[in-house]
Amino acid sequence: MEIEAKRWGFRGKIELNAASASTVRGYLNQIIARINKDNSSSVIRLGHGDPSHFPSFKTTPAAEDAIVDALRSAKHNCYAPSAGVLPARRAIADYLNRDLPCKLSPDDVYLTSGCNQAIEVAINVLSRPGANILLPRPGFPYYESCSAYNHLEVRHYDLLPEKGWEVDLDAVETIADENTVALVIINPGNPCGNVFSYEQLHKVAETARKLGILVISDEAYDNLAFGSTRYVPMRVLGSTVPVLTLGSISKRWIVSGWRLGWIVISDPNSILKKSGVIDSIAEFLNVSSDPATFIQAAIPQILENTKEDFFSKIISTLRECADICYNRIEEIPSLTCPKKPEGSMFVMVKLNLSMLEDINDDMDFCLKLAEEESVVVLPGIAMGLKNWLRITFAIEPSLLQEGLERIKGFCQRHAKKQ
Repeated sequence: MEIEAKRWGFRGKIELNAASASTVRGYLNQIIARINKDNSSSVIRLGHGDPSHFPSFKTTPAAEDAIVDALRSAKHNCYAPSAGVLPARRAIADYLNRDLPCKLSPDDVYLTSGCNQAIEVAINVLSRPGANILLPRPGFPYYESCSAYNHLEVRHYDLLPEKGWEVDLDAVETIADENTVALVIINPGNPCGNVFSYEQLHKVAETARKLGILVISDEAYDNLAFGSTRYVPMRVLGSTVPVLTLGSISKRWIVSGWRLGWIVISDPNSILKKSGVIDSIAEFLNVSSDPATFIQAAIPQILENTKEDFFSKIISTLRECADICYNRIEEIPSLTCPKKPEGSMFVMVKLNLSMLEDINDDMDFCLKLAEEESVVVLPGIAMGLKNWLRITFAIEPSLLQEGLERIKGFCQRHAKKQ
C-alpha cells in the first residue's frame, strides 16, 4: 500500500556526513571499494591498526581466560556503575601507578567503551561556544570529527618530520589564545610512529601551564615502544599541568574488539576539580553507554596474570616489522620515510609526486594502488598531511614483505620516464 505523500517532520542529520567521511573508516571504505574483485591476488591491508587477525599478534591466553571466568561466574550480567566497576578502576590505577610520583586512586579512573569513547567524553566535556582545541598535524582524525560535531574549533600545530616528529611548540604558543581549552598529544605516535622523550614532554607541560590549558594525552599505544627513546607517560608531569590520559587495553593486549578504555585524571593540584571538569566527566558518563560489565570484571585478572614474555614477544615482532617496513621503503625512490618508527604500529611516508606519472595526490595513489595491487594504505590527507601515506606495519611479517613488494612494483610502473 502506497503512503500518501506529505511533509514528514524528520530528516537525517547532515552534520554526520562530514564527520563520518573524515574518519579512518570513512577513507578506508572508499579505498576498499576500489579493489578489483577480478584480481586473484589476496588483499593486503596496511591501512588499519588492528593486527589481531594475524598469528604473530594473538592476545595472551591469560586475557581470554579472564573473560571466560568473568562470564561463567554469572556475577557480571548486570549494569555497571557509570564510572565503571570499582575492582577494575582500582586495578587500572595500580597498573598506571608504576613510576608515578603522585599516585592515582580508583576515583581518578573512568572506564569507557574503548579509547574512542574516551575521546568523545573529553571533547564533549571541554566544548563550549567560542572555545578551541589544539590538535597535532598529522594526527588521529577522530579528534577532528568529534570536535566538528560538538562545534569546537580546531587549531592545528605541526609535528616536525625533520626533528623526528617533535611538537612545534612555537606554533602552539602562536595559535593558542584565551579561548583555548586543551592541547592533544598522541604518544606513542599515531600516525608517525614516534615516541616523545621526557625532555619533549616536559617542554609540552611547561608550555601548556604557561597558556593555562590542560593536556589530553592519548596513550592508546602505551608501552608499545621498541626504539632508542624510552616511553614515558605524560601523567608523570601532572603536578606541572593537569593531564587527562586516554588509554585502553586494545593495542597492548591486541584486543581492539573488546572495547575497554579509560580516562584517567592526573591532577594533584585539583585544578580540574575546581574548574568542574571532573564533575562534567562523571555527568557525561551518566548519559552515555558503558563497556560490557563482564569485560570490566575481567580487567583485574587480565592485568595481574599477563606475563612479561607476552609483551616482550609483541615488542619484538613490532620491532622486526618496523625494520622490514623502513628498509623496504628505503628501496623505493618515490617514497621517503623521514624517521624510522620507534613506537605504535605506523609510519608516515612522504609521497614524491614529481617522480610519478598519472598520480594526482595521495588519495589518488591509494585508490589506484588498491585497484591495481589489492593493497590498502591510508592517504596522509586522512591524518591532516596531504601527499603523505600512513602505512601500518603491524601485520604478519611475510604479508608485510609481500605488500611492500607490491607497492614497489606499483611505484615502478608509475615512475616517470627519464
